Amino acid sequence: MDIISQLQEQVNQIAGLTFNTFGTLQRDAPSARLSQNYPEPPPNPTEDAASFPEQPKQMSAALVKAAKQFDALVAALPLSEGGEEAQLKRIAELQAENDAVGQELQRQLEAAGKFFNFSDCCLMCCMCSDTSYNTCPASK
Repeated sequence: MDIISQLQEQVNQIAGLTFNTFGTLQRDAPSARLSQNYPEPPPNPTEDAASFPEQPKQMSAALVKAAKQFDALVAALPLSEGGEEAQLKRIAELQAENDAVGQELQRQLEAAGKFFNFSDCCLMCCMCSDTSYNTCPASK
C-alpha cells in the first residue's frame, strides 16, 4: 500500500477513534442539573462502574498513538524538490501530456468508428440482393 493510502487509512482510524471516544464520554458522563428548578437527575447506570475511569484514559491513549502514527507517515513523505514553482511546472507538463494522449485517443476512436461504419455497410451490401452497390454509402 502506498504512503498516501496509508495516510488516508490513518485519518479514517483517527476519525473512528474520535467518534467512539466522544460518543462514549457523552454516553457515560454523569447527568448534570440544568437549574435549581429541576430535580436532581438520576445517576447513569453503568455496566462496569469500576472500569469507567480507565476507559477514557485508554481511548485517549489510542487516539494519541494513532496521531503519532499519522505524524510518522507524514514525516516519511518525500520532500518536493524545487518547491512550489517546480511542482506547478511539473503539473503543467503532465497536463500537456494528458491532453496530447487524449487527442490521440480521440483520433483512434474516430478511426475505429469509421472502420465499424464501413464494415457495417459492407455487411449490409453483402446481405442485400442488389449487387449494383449504388445505394451503399461505402462505395462513394
